[in-house]
Amino acid sequence: MYNDYFPQNIKYLLDNGEISAKTILELTGNNSPSLITMWKTGERQITTKDLITIANHLGYTVDELINKDLSKSNNKTDRFQVLFDKTKDILSDDDRATIEFIMQKTIDNYEKNKNNQ
Repeated sequence: MYNDYFPQNIKYLLDNGEISAKTILELTGNNSPSLITMWKTGERQITTKDLITIANHLGYTVDELINKDLSKSNNKTDRFQVLFDKTKDILSDDDRATIEFIMQKTIDNYEKNKNNQ
């Protein structure tokens, strides 16, 4: 079927604050926090509908959520690009330039701090 990365990925996303259990429940229309616990332990598989909903909300692909170890990949830049692409039609040229500047400055600062450690 697929690699079994979803349980560890949903745990990783929750633990790192990329999404909350409350948000997952609201997005999927589920009302049982224990369902999320069962997803995290692999005790229960997520439905395709819920998987697509969560992936779309987070800016990941379904493939990334189920076939890749998100804790070992650098998807942040890709996810920001997806978000940027989704909103590009409503942004002015100044908005785009400001966002690109902030993102580049943040990346540069991260790299600088990483190299100084």
